[in-house]
Amino acid sequence: MFDGYDSCSEDTSSSSSSDESEEEVAPLPSSLPIIKNNGQVYTYPDGKSGMATCEMCGMVGVRDAFYSKTKRFCSVSCSRSYSSNSKKASILARLQVAGKPPTKKAKVLQKQPLVAKLAAYAQYQATLQNQAKTKAAVPVEGFSWGNYINSNSFTAAPVTCFKHAPMGTCWGDISEGVRVEVPNTDCSLPTKVFWIAGIVKLAGYNALLRYEGFENDSSLDFWCNVCGSDIHPVGWCATSGKPLVPPRTIQHKYTNWKAFLVKRLTGAKTLPPDFSQKVSESMQYPFKTSMRVEVVDKTHLCRTRVAVVESVIGGRLRLVYEESEDKNDDFWCHMYSPLIHHIGWSRSIGHRFKRSDITKKQDGHFDAPPHLFMKVKEVDAAGEWFKEGMKLEAIDPLNLSAICVATIRKVLADGYLMIGIDGSEAADGSDWFCYHATSPSIFPVGFCEINMIELTPPRGYAKLPFKWFDYLRETDSIAAPVKLFNKEVPNHGFHVGMKLEAVDLMEPRLVCVATVTRIIHRLLRIHFDGWEDEYDQWVDCESPDLYPVGWCQLTGYQLQPPAPQSSRDSQSSSSKQKKKAKSQQYKGHKKMTSLQLKEELLDGEEYSFLQGASDQESNGSASYYIKQEP
Repeated sequence: MFDGYDSCSEDTSSSSSSDESEEEVAPLPSSLPIIKNNGQVYTYPDGKSGMATCEMCGMVGVRDAFYSKTKRFCSVSCSRSYSSNSKKASILARLQVAGKPPTKKAKVLQKQPLVAKLAAYAQYQATLQNQAKTKAAVPVEGFSWGNYINSNSFTAAPVTCFKHAPMGTCWGDISEGVRVEVPNTDCSLPTKVFWIAGIVKLAGYNALLRYEGFENDSSLDFWCNVCGSDIHPVGWCATSGKPLVPPRTIQHKYTNWKAFLVKRLTGAKTLPPDFSQKVSESMQYPFKTSMRVEVVDKTHLCRTRVAVVESVIGGRLRLVYEESEDKNDDFWCHMYSPLIHHIGWSRSIGHRFKRSDITKKQDGHFDAPPHLFMKVKEVDAAGEWFKEGMKLEAIDPLNLSAICVATIRKVLADGYLMIGIDGSEAADGSDWFCYHATSPSIFPVGFCEINMIELTPPRGYAKLPFKWFDYLRETDSIAAPVKLFNKEVPNHGFHVGMKLEAVDLMEPRLVCVATVTRIIHRLLRIHFDGWEDEYDQWVDCESPDLYPVGWCQLTGYQLQPPAPQSSRDSQSSSSKQKKKAKSQQYKGHKKMTSLQLKEELLDGEEYSFLQGASDQESNGSASYYIKQEP
């Protein structure tokens, strides 16, 4: 195994879905200086109206559709850019050419009336297309996961938490103390030589390594990706004819390095011999360019459209809508995302679908085989099942930091549901969204109350604090039965404070440095480092949009670093004080007990809820809704 050492020393130098379609929503003009509805300035039911101008980009629109309480900005993106000292860099980053993830978080559509959302999005798309051709990308440089973790003593989520990621299911017992063979950078030889190093610390795919022989000296410790091409199991040099040369700094410490290695490595662990082969196999993705799929229409969540796979990076797909002429009308998602389906899926379950203007497939395009898509759990809808009009709580797909009061608007086939957010729905249902009955993004009435999560009440609802019992009585509604919801909690392995790389689902081209800040059973609160808490997102522990530290480096995807300190410092303290006051005010409303919920909400059905703490961690398989037998 160690023969390589003697060889060198430093001294010697679709078409099937098109049958079912809907009437097209009239296209919005590419430039919308003023948002109007049927020729009139949009007026909310509460009688408020008026226009506002964004202080960042100058866009004019309905004041109540603007972001934040002050209504100074048209979007989260503009709010962020304004708070940065580098206004120009922020704008360039948001307008980066499609296909290469931009370097700043881009447009975030808050939950607004449909006309305002579509107009704001059309304005953004027009600006994107006009300027992307002439604006250069702003490179992201200088961020190092190793330095970030070392300087702050952070802990990263282990690779085994991410079953969809490369090596997620075959990581094995790679841990601190494992020995590997790596290039020796402390050497003046003209050829590439290697030495043995041990893992001092693991952070996702990244490992902090220390050359063998340095003992407690950390002066030459270095970070590298364990799945990289320069990491090998002990014994690789001997079988490959590569030289093992001790680092120059410690070469004087021993006269018989071969005996030293035999003593140090006896009984030590190393990587499996086929580790690199497993890495290569786990990075083979079944989706190929030119495949056709059905994917959610990002401008009308209630329907799907046909899109074509333009590129595949680390299992993430860049999909270009089939009607896009310049290929800038795209959508990013993981191949296991619940937002993509095989051609014909919409027709099979009764989902709305936008018929393509293209009458036949373009040359080279072909339908993705149905078996490539993530399968949902089968459900039995024959007995008691969800019904239209039932109330529940749901994560708002247009504002993932909020769990809102919601209503089942339509029951589709195969367990799929169309859901609307109370108080913010369009009359024609064009902003409904589709969740499966087993989705971890929908919850029974009372979930937020029990787990001390702020529930977003219907827009304009004045009777605060919000109480489900009063609301159900006022709306003459019933709550969806608790037993119909997904109650499985996998042993996910996440803990509060763990670092990871996470997709900003409001701009899914971006993968950002992030932290787990709360765990409610299988629900994770993801915080984007450097940004305010209002940009946090609720994500399921098995979401394919979460990745281990080092995933971007491994796959070649661009990682978005934490926001610069200047951006954080420029945010007003008054805004933070208001948010804190709001949080304290909400906490003051947490007076309803489990017994009261049982009496008021479930009206005779004997259910008890497992009381959750503010930062509750649950990795067990126990349910958080337990049926009480008589």
